[in-house]
Amino acid sequence: MDKKREHLAIVAVLAVVYFGTAKLGLRFALVHPSATPLWAPTGITLAAFLIFGFRVWPGAFLGAFLANLTTAGSVLTSIGIATGNTLEGVAGCYLVMRFARGQQVFERAQDVFKFAMVSTAISATIGVTTLSLGGFADWTQCGSIWRTWWLGDGVGAVLVTPLILLWRENPRLNWTREQIVELALLFLGLFLTASIVFGGRFHSEVKNYPLEYLCIPFLIWAAFRFGRRKAATATCVLAAIAIWGTLQGYGPFSREALNTSLLLVQSFVGIVAVMSLVLAAEVSERKRADERVQQLVATDPLTGLANYRQLIDTVELEIKRYGRSGRSFAILLLDLDGLKKINDTHGHVVGSQALCRVADILKAHCRQVDTPARFGGDEFAVVLPDTASAQAQQIAARIRERIASDEESPPISVAVGSAIYPHDGESIEKLLSAADQALYGMKRPTDVSSSPQAREPERRTRK
Repeated sequence: MDKKREHLAIVAVLAVVYFGTAKLGLRFALVHPSATPLWAPTGITLAAFLIFGFRVWPGAFLGAFLANLTTAGSVLTSIGIATGNTLEGVAGCYLVMRFARGQQVFERAQDVFKFAMVSTAISATIGVTTLSLGGFADWTQCGSIWRTWWLGDGVGAVLVTPLILLWRENPRLNWTREQIVELALLFLGLFLTASIVFGGRFHSEVKNYPLEYLCIPFLIWAAFRFGRRKAATATCVLAAIAIWGTLQGYGPFSREALNTSLLLVQSFVGIVAVMSLVLAAEVSERKRADERVQQLVATDPLTGLANYRQLIDTVELEIKRYGRSGRSFAILLLDLDGLKKINDTHGHVVGSQALCRVADILKAHCRQVDTPARFGGDEFAVVLPDTASAQAQQIAARIRERIASDEESPPISVAVGSAIYPHDGESIEKLLSAADQALYGMKRPTDVSSSPQAREPERRTRK
């Protein structure tokens, strides 16, 4: 019952928001009472469908029906237009989910282009046809009505949908003081530049020059420095100022016919919106790729633990720290028992899962200051800062117990050896060798493959 109430509430809110923004946009319907170049409901509907699914379609239909019924036309034409508006949202949502990764559409530049090419012609075509058949529009005006309708819907989608989805994805404002200052400078510069270009103070001097492009560097700044969310916000701020100035008769897009002026400014806004989203997505992709590379440098790709390189770096740092503070540290070496038997009996996929099970237990039960790592093959290591011999033995026993008590199949166990710096060795090689000797002491005497001599060639290769 709660889910049903929640669904009805979402439908009701969508209907109210759609109706309100539709009536606001229809105030600027100049070529026909039902066709306006300023149409945010398309972006709102598409975002709602992507977030909540197709089941909220009654909200869009009801909002569109009431908005058109109270504007012009009859009940039948209002139903036809509402049907077109709803189908436009449904088709757009399906295409984005099918070909552009749904709510993650703005994460990759190629998906942004696919989103921008989502056809908004459905609503315009059905709406204009309905009005003409109903006798509320002359067939000779269909071309101009259709262009205005289509452009308003398209720009509404590329402006409003990204703003809603990106802020919903990450609503938190975790900004540093430096970022707040830079953001303030960015938006102040954008506001002042847009006010000069689209304001009335310098209109007579700038109206004959393409100075609207002076605003683009601020969008590039937002995309490269702050990512997709701020880029979408900056674009909406620019759009609001540009549309306001054009409505007042100012700016480079001002013409004698107000509808022509609005079509020109909307064309500019749509182009810069797609441009800033593509740049922001490309920058985000580049950052994610760099993060993955950095992660691979220090992380074992199978287990997610630190790799051998990171392990050696950590031990070196602990040795240097001992030189400053005199605090010893411990290192544990763990060897997964019978990995070859698991691979032969259950397959290598299960063997890899067994390694991941050990890694998950190490990550769950190590302290934040500890460094669990995959040493290589079926061996793991844990660096324990500020740890004496007795503590290291206790930690080793606890790890063995928790791994042995793991209820997944097949059962696994580990042998653990420990070494203390500098008591068991004053270099990395000696310390690891001491831990390896202790580990081998726990293995069965018949397990020749676990001996330090058998593992030595592999270790020399890693080093």
